[in-house]
Amino acid sequence: MNRIWKTGLCIFLCGWSLVAQSDLPVRVDVVYLASDDLEGRATGTPGEAKAAEYIAYRMQNLGLKPKGTAGWYQSFSFSSNPHDRSNKDLKGRNVIGFLDRKAKSTIVIGAHYDHLGHGQAGSLSPNDKSVHNGADDNASGVAAMLWLAEKLSAQKKLKSNILFIAFSGEEYGLHGSKAFADNPTVPLAQIKGMINMDMVGRLNEEKVLAISGTGTALEWTQTLDRIKPEGFKFNYTASGVGPSDHTSFYLKDIPVLHFFTGQHTDYHKPSDDSPLVNYDGIVQVARVIENVVNSVDRMPLTFQKTKDESNQRASSFKVTMGVMPDYVFSGEGMRVDAVLENRPAAAAGMQKGDVILQIGEHSIKDVHEYMKALGMFEKGQETEVTVLRGQDKVKLKVKF
Repeated sequence: MNRIWKTGLCIFLCGWSLVAQSDLPVRVDVVYLASDDLEGRATGTPGEAKAAEYIAYRMQNLGLKPKGTAGWYQSFSFSSNPHDRSNKDLKGRNVIGFLDRKAKSTIVIGAHYDHLGHGQAGSLSPNDKSVHNGADDNASGVAAMLWLAEKLSAQKKLKSNILFIAFSGEEYGLHGSKAFADNPTVPLAQIKGMINMDMVGRLNEEKVLAISGTGTALEWTQTLDRIKPEGFKFNYTASGVGPSDHTSFYLKDIPVLHFFTGQHTDYHKPSDDSPLVNYDGIVQVARVIENVVNSVDRMPLTFQKTKDESNQRASSFKVTMGVMPDYVFSGEGMRVDAVLENRPAAAAGMQKGDVILQIGEHSIKDVHEYMKALGMFEKGQETEVTVLRGQDKVKLKVKF
């Protein structure tokens, strides 16, 4: 097993100059998991198996105990075709390690480790069969989870048990986290909260961190406000439902938090690779989560249902603009992070960095108002969209 860590270290040292020692393990983890050797870590592939072995080795080396259904692993199967659930042609494995403090309550810290392989599912470069290495999505989250495993294992005063889970099957539809939530290796009644990290590798200069699920426990927002580091800005979303693994726990009435450093143009493309990752940023995000864990260690969390914004938006969508929202933008309006080719926004002349202020008669204050406004239109309709471009307001004609 030691060859796995040596391979990761070799890949790092051969391709990078050695910098700050404090984030060296994070760098090694990301560079190895996002290397071509793992071929994009698609669920059910040899690359996924190599990644699982690596994560299990790291967990063991950090002093965690195996807590899967078979050693470190929890296997599950599902259909790659969402319209034919009977044909369970894909098999995945969660990797689960346990920090046992002999406590009555457990905090789950999770991150998915699977990605898109050569673009099998969900690629935004569908004609490019290059390896989709997924450095930010989500080697970054796994590296942060392993950093937390090291730091929390060393804290003798920690009273809660911590269950670390690297999920697979996320890109196909949260299958790994669903499998755990339906067949937990720790009783759900003992899980006081779940913290999820998905794409935490692109912390920007403004240090804006998007945190979802803040409404799922009465204590979350106050705790986050108290531990927020100087210079950081937290963007809160109350809903416990979103496109990542925390959703599976929220649906079991468990308080959740999801940490995210923002969307970018490399998302679900082969260009999401390790040279673009902010390694010190991963450590900074992980330190925030470490402080959250320490703050709620001896505190009860009061679960709350939240408004299911994701389902409401999905059910109302009949059209698409063809842009990627900037989820960490904190100003008035919805800033465009990327404009997709051959979509309505591109045809209208919209540009990356434009801030959408109005769609037809609907004023846009944030990304949620943007989503709500899209639900008001039908395919084929044309409307005027007002954007702020630099200091100028520009009116564009968009046909859906």
